[in-house]
Amino acid sequence: MASRSTIKMSQDIISDALNNIMNANRAGKTHLELKRYSNLLLSILAIAKMKGYIADYEVKNKILSVNIGKLNFCKAIKPRFAVQVKDIDKYVKRYLPAKDLGTIIISTPQGLMSHTTCLEKNLGGCLMAYFY
Repeated sequence: MASRSTIKMSQDIISDALNNIMNANRAGKTHLELKRYSNLLLSILAIAKMKGYIADYEVKNKILSVNIGKLNFCKAIKPRFAVQVKDIDKYVKRYLPAKDLGTIIISTPQGLMSHTTCLEKNLGGCLMAYFY
């Protein structure tokens, strides 16, 4: 009987994708392809593209192609803390290296937004990921 090696896969598509993006960035690569993605991940990448952390992304033949932009670091936030508007600054200090450097992506009842947009619209939500 031949032994079979098993690869453990995480259930968190967002965390896996952002880890793969960071690994590619550390290796000096500017492009990577992901086989597992979700609409939520695509929305997070759309915000990251708006901010310049991701140069471009597209889905072709069920494969997500990502071109990395000006990215220093990105990570999914786990556990996904629920935050009120008054507490957003506390998490900005925790996850971002400086006050005006980086973006925390928050899932609100009105959709995904950056933390600055949440502060402007006076909305709280659930922390998803951060980029800087």
